[in-house]
Amino acid sequence: MPIETVRYTYRLRPGAQAEAALICEWNRCRFLWNEAVNQSKTSRKPTFGKLSKLLTEARGAHAWLREGSQVAQQQTLRDYARSLDQSFAVKGCGRPKFKARKKSLPSLEYTTRGFAVRDGRLVLPKGVTVPVVWSRDLPSDPTSVRVFQDTLGHWYASFVVRRDAQQAAAAEGRIGVDWGVSATASTTNPVFDLPHSQHRKRSAEALAKAQRRMARRHRANKVQSNGYLRKRHEAAVLHKKGARQVQYDARIWAKRIVEAHQLIAVEDFRPKFLAKSTMARKAADAAIGAAKRELIYRGVRAGRQVVLVQPAYTTMTCSRCFARAKRHLELGQRTFTCSTCGFTAGRDVNAARVILAVAERGHTSVEGVRHQEPPSEDVAGAA
Repeated sequence: MPIETVRYTYRLRPGAQAEAALICEWNRCRFLWNEAVNQSKTSRKPTFGKLSKLLTEARGAHAWLREGSQVAQQQTLRDYARSLDQSFAVKGCGRPKFKARKKSLPSLEYTTRGFAVRDGRLVLPKGVTVPVVWSRDLPSDPTSVRVFQDTLGHWYASFVVRRDAQQAAAAEGRIGVDWGVSATASTTNPVFDLPHSQHRKRSAEALAKAQRRMARRHRANKVQSNGYLRKRHEAAVLHKKGARQVQYDARIWAKRIVEAHQLIAVEDFRPKFLAKSTMARKAADAAIGAAKRELIYRGVRAGRQVVLVQPAYTTMTCSRCFARAKRHLELGQRTFTCSTCGFTAGRDVNAARVILAVAERGHTSVEGVRHQEPPSEDVAGAA
């Protein structure tokens, strides 16, 4: 039976001392990351070998660096080198940036020699022991772990483990997926459409109220009060609730698509430009990018044929006779009418049919599926 590598994520319950130790470790790793960013300004592309030599010199010169884990510090530099390689390999991907203390969340990576699991606890270097909420058993011994904190201040441990691959049932269906704002995803089969959930819109009033209370308690250039911290936490809870609801809907929808179809033609849509338009809030609520990553990840993992199709001219092409319109359709025009054969259909449905036809004929210029990474951290019990 084939073996697959997956992540199992669990909630951590660190005490005050353990949390303070994790924060201190993160500050050391963040310092090294920022120093690597400085090195990339003087050297075009510093390799991991060069950064490792600089780490050895820095640990020899600074005692406060030696107080931290060398494994976590090396992994930070390895992640930086990987991000730098990606910035050179992928067009439009910017170089790694500074990690500010107030704007970056802690994230620490440990390999096999840097952690252990004993008596239901996660044991980290320098005597840091953290209780783990084991919601399910690990299928095998973990090879690495990522300890991170979310916007609510909750800590999680994401273990990389190997397990027997779950074979997906055979399927013969084919489907095309077109992304949009009025509906997050329109497909060739209306049964599998993903409507716009508007989870964040429903909590917008409560969120605005929490943000006003937070703004009234804010002190400029001073240490913030406990009242401000409480209101900030309330606003973060509302943000997180909407994001989790959208993520859950995307997972359920992607699972239904993958279980019923062998060929999945996905529009290679990049919603980044919507952030600068009048539809920015609605596009952010739809979370098109997250739904797209979830669908591609689950499709590849199940062994389905996932094809990315360039979005150019998919809206202007007739799905019946493949004649291309001479003018672009405005966003207000929701119905497509072919001037050649007279075919009429919904704008998004016609585009989804064109995307599927392009994938079936192999006329796409996309070199397979580029998004191979997992879409997000799977919290234990939610996968």
